[in-house]
Amino acid sequence: MRKSSDLRKAEIVDTVLSLADRIGPDRVTTGAVTAEIGITQAALFRHFPTKAALWQAVAASVAEAMTRAWDAALTGHSLPVDRIKAVIAAQLERIAATPALPMLLFSRELNVENAELRMAFAGRLMAFHGHLRREIAAGQQQKALRTDVAPDDAAMLLTSLVQGVAIRWTLGARAFPIRDEGLRMLDVQLRLLATREA
Repeated sequence: MRKSSDLRKAEIVDTVLSLADRIGPDRVTTGAVTAEIGITQAALFRHFPTKAALWQAVAASVAEAMTRAWDAALTGHSLPVDRIKAVIAAQLERIAATPALPMLLFSRELNVENAELRMAFAGRLMAFHGHLRREIAAGQQQKALRTDVAPDDAAMLLTSLVQGVAIRWTLGARAFPIRDEGLRMLDVQLRLLATREA
């Protein structure tokens, strides 16, 4: 039975992410994708007319999953610090679910060959940073977080914390639970940002 166009597209995107994880984003070719799925290159190009279009679909899929995770994390918590923890936990969980993500951010495909892909990921990074900045500012208004650190700078520290843990996790052959380690380091950072009253 033939798969619908949407199912086949989703399968192709999932295959690209799986191959990017196993062999690295820069070694993912349309030939490798078609061989993995068992379809012809002509069939692949019916869904994605160019390799750039294929990578755009990958970026859109990853971005949509991250956005859904962040939105879910931000609901159900009344305190800004709890929302910070929830959104960072959600991001760490997305990285665990999509292990190719840290490698994609440093790939030649992203940084040299595909400006649209780079812009898509940069946009998601800015959105993540924006969530953190808003919650940090709210925490400062509630006197839970220090006000002598600009919300933008504190958000950059927390974004960098996630990126650093992700890189360590990737280079360390995923030898530790990324969510647990990230939240442990986040607790350290939040203690440094907390007011004495908090």
